[in-house]
Amino acid sequence: MHTKITGRHMEVTEAMREYVNKKLPRLKKYHRRISEIEIIVDGEGLHHKMEIIIKADNHQRFVANHRAEDAYACFDTALDKIERQLVKHKEKSRNHKGRTGAAEATAEIIDLQSTERADEPSEEQHG
Repeated sequence: MHTKITGRHMEVTEAMREYVNKKLPRLKKYHRRISEIEIIVDGEGLHHKMEIIIKADNHQRFVANHRAEDAYACFDTALDKIERQLVKHKEKSRNHKGRTGAAEATAEIIDLQSTERADEPSEEQHG
């Protein structure tokens, strides 16, 4: 996993680089095929804008942005946003594999209907 940290209109300090590199490994548990992570820190006056771009091997891109006064808090919030995107993607891909085909679903419905009919009392039993 290649990590690139870039500063626009500001210098990225070594402490910030260490902080970012310490937090990034937790993203691996959400997506195994992350090939590149790019973090862009933009100093806009008193505010910082953080953009995290994740590129995966299968040409997927995940992007999160956040703006705040504190650069570290800005990074944490952007990281939380990108984590939510990765979790949502992981859940979607897991649920997709578990779906049944149309023929199997139809067979299940027919089985349920026949079971319901067998449980209903017939007219011969009432009268």
